[in-house]
Amino acid sequence: QVQLAESGGGLAQAGGSLRLSCAASGTVFVLSDMNWYRQAPGKQRELVAGITPGGSTNYVDSVKGRFTVSRDNVKNTVYLQMNTLKPEDTAVYYCNSHSFWPRGDYWGQGTQVTVSS
Repeated sequence: QVQLAESGGGLAQAGGSLRLSCAASGTVFVLSDMNWYRQAPGKQRELVAGITPGGSTNYVDSVKGRFTVSRDNVKNTVYLQMNTLKPEDTAVYYCNSHSFWPRGDYWGQGTQVTVSS
């Protein structure tokens, strides 16, 4: 079964940095799109960043220039480097795999990121 294990969340001050990691197992990671979503209280879950098997990336406008998504296909891990954090980045961050095999969308349990002003 596909498992996604996030780590790296926590508390940061505005202007600070955090790095999230998501270790994947049970999936053909190297052929899977990997994404980071977030959900703030009272808001819908939104796509923050994504990375294709070939390394192409995309970002929501609000994080462009501040966040960087990357992947290590040897370690089956995707990362989200978050710099210049803002209070509005506070949310639960979820790792998502649009898995090549087994086919389907899979989610991690989420990790809380809290940014204080």
